[in-house]
Amino acid sequence: MQQVKTQLVFILLKYLNLSYSFIPLFVIKKFYLRIFGIKVGKKSYIHSPVRFFHFGRLELGNNTVVNSGCYLDNRRGIFIGKNVSIAHDVKIYTLGHEIDDPFFRLKGASVKIHDNVVIFANSLIMPGVEIGEGAVIYPGSVVVKHVKPYSVVGGNPAREVRQRANDVRYELDYGYWFAN
Repeated sequence: MQQVKTQLVFILLKYLNLSYSFIPLFVIKKFYLRIFGIKVGKKSYIHSPVRFFHFGRLELGNNTVVNSGCYLDNRRGIFIGKNVSIAHDVKIYTLGHEIDDPFFRLKGASVKIHDNVVIFANSLIMPGVEIGEGAVIYPGSVVVKHVKPYSVVGGNPAREVRQRANDVRYELDYGYWFAN
């Protein structure tokens, strides 16, 4: 019986991921996501296509943008603050397998991204990571450890490159159709 229930969940997730791309207006997209327990703040947008890994367990603050092609592994929870810019093809993971466990058990933790963070394209954010306020993740970085506030990090694994000025005054509003 558990296998049938799990299979139904996967079918419903596939439906969510496919159907989300066909919804034309962001106001309808937000309402649609709310049905699935996903919270999207004011003037925040999730551009399609994206891939959700679960229902709920995903929260975006106000003035935040998630661009197309992103993977949002919300199985253990993704919490994104306000005024966050997540570029295309970023992958945020919260769950994986314990490779040294003889039974290959699942292992994971939520991801928290604080206010005013910028994550550039093709970055990977791994389970349990917390990205501090105002931090910048350079393109293609693999973030495996917490990132300090206003740090600029890059590489694989991501290492601090420099500090960012902490006088952030802009407010994101990126609700354009077909934008990348």
